[in-house]
Amino acid sequence: MNLEFNKNEDINKQLLFDLQTRLKKVHAGGGEKATAKQKEKGKMLARERVSYLIDKGKPWLEIGAFAGDGMYTEHGGCPSGGVVCGIGYISGRQCVIVANDATVKAGAWFPITAKKNLRAQEISIENRLPIIYLVDSAGVYLPLQDEIFPDKEHFGRIFRNNAVMSSSGIIQIAAIMGSCVAGGAYLPIMSDEAMIVDGTGSVFLAGSYLVKSAIGEDVDNETLGGATTHCEISGVTDYKQPNDQACLDSIRNIMSMVGDYTKAGFDKIEPATPKQAEKEIYGILPENREKPYDMKEIIGRLLDNSDFEEYKAGYGQSIVCGLGRVDGWAVGIVANQRKVLKSKKGEMQFGGVIYSDSADKATRFIMNCNQKKIPLVFLQDVTGFMVGSRSEQGGIIKDGAKMVNAVSNSVVPKFTFIIGNSYGAGNYAMCGKAYDPRLIYAWPSAKIAVMGGAQAAKTLLQIQESAMKAKGEEISQQKEEELLKQITDRYNSQTTPYYAAARLWVDGIIDPLETRKVISMGIEAANHAPIEKQFNVGIIQT
Repeated sequence: MNLEFNKNEDINKQLLFDLQTRLKKVHAGGGEKATAKQKEKGKMLARERVSYLIDKGKPWLEIGAFAGDGMYTEHGGCPSGGVVCGIGYISGRQCVIVANDATVKAGAWFPITAKKNLRAQEISIENRLPIIYLVDSAGVYLPLQDEIFPDKEHFGRIFRNNAVMSSSGIIQIAAIMGSCVAGGAYLPIMSDEAMIVDGTGSVFLAGSYLVKSAIGEDVDNETLGGATTHCEISGVTDYKQPNDQACLDSIRNIMSMVGDYTKAGFDKIEPATPKQAEKEIYGILPENREKPYDMKEIIGRLLDNSDFEEYKAGYGQSIVCGLGRVDGWAVGIVANQRKVLKSKKGEMQFGGVIYSDSADKATRFIMNCNQKKIPLVFLQDVTGFMVGSRSEQGGIIKDGAKMVNAVSNSVVPKFTFIIGNSYGAGNYAMCGKAYDPRLIYAWPSAKIAVMGGAQAAKTLLQIQESAMKAKGEEISQQKEEELLKQITDRYNSQTTPYYAAARLWVDGIIDPLETRKVISMGIEAANHAPIEKQFNVGIIQT
């Protein structure tokens, strides 16, 4: 171990500590007062319900923990988007779980809440996983209703998905464990089965105050839509449970009787741990995002037995491709090489840049993995495609388009990890969020933007200076430096993984040592959904 390794290790462990600190704050939900109110009603908290429901000793993969982070500050914030989502095991069966957090604005739906719920349903649909809804929500957050109500990707899309999922045979079980009002009432009732907790659960299109205002009827909420009403009179709900624990036990019991599923058939053998120490990743990954390092050193610490069957090792070296296994599952790796390289022709290639030969190699490898039915894992640390007259004349746009085409039309499941930089078209070619990875996570070291901060800031400064000069304003050296700092700080704040995670551009931020877990659970989930579409890239220039 050298000084550089130790320095990198210290920096990356500090980033990990920051991540854990932020997660603790997020897990606190709406705070102590709101938590106390839920406890006074005899209710479990959202995360307590999830913890009680899932199998002990089995992994839990949270989706969107940082959704809403730093957003809606004028409305008091919306930690975790007011809902807890993830993939867990219930009676041995992998499921998606969605639990409203009633400590956050009584579980009301913000725009990011709808986006997060839709992401959970998307994961359920893509992988044909059962989905469990633990409902406890006051409905749409009215001050922001125009941002959540009418559009295609808004609140109503969730109920449309309920119907489509049911018709596709995807199991949906809803537990009404608190308030369930107005449009939100449709979610549990459009599920295949609905249960309700006596005394705390209620479901109605309009609460007692609105009923009084609308038609002049005096009625209490329990009579209007409580457990007795819906289990014994209306027949809207299927099971009546005395408390939260009994309700969750009932879900576990139902899931224990679900039949087996047709598998996609991804190859798996006996798992093995990497021979190279996983914790050394902290020392390998540089503090400075521009510094070179060998991506193969990272790959060796992610694969079983550190075995890597590299594809076209001597060609297109700025992308590393090859086969290996993670927790026994066969995977194809596509990763940006960050070393400064020298080709056989004596040409220098800069780390993190995609060249024509690299794009060509990656395209062929992706096609091979689709032919062999091997899931793909993308490890992003990319600054974009190579530019300049030589690259343009060599057809970099055509070769980049071929790679994007192969990624877009890939039918095997894809999993993306943003390790470092994720800039511009490099984000697209390496299977960014727009290219439908089954799961996409960032490491704390990630940077996501259209270009690097220094280049972007200088470009933005030039635009701002031109606008000021057009108005006749003089710009001193000091003023220019102040503007550059303001622009750089603002831009850099938008490139952090937390900014991306808040907006669900990534499913979360993880400790690098959790990468193997995400891949393994992700492929197990994908194995629920047989591949029905043939791989075809359409019209692609050769």
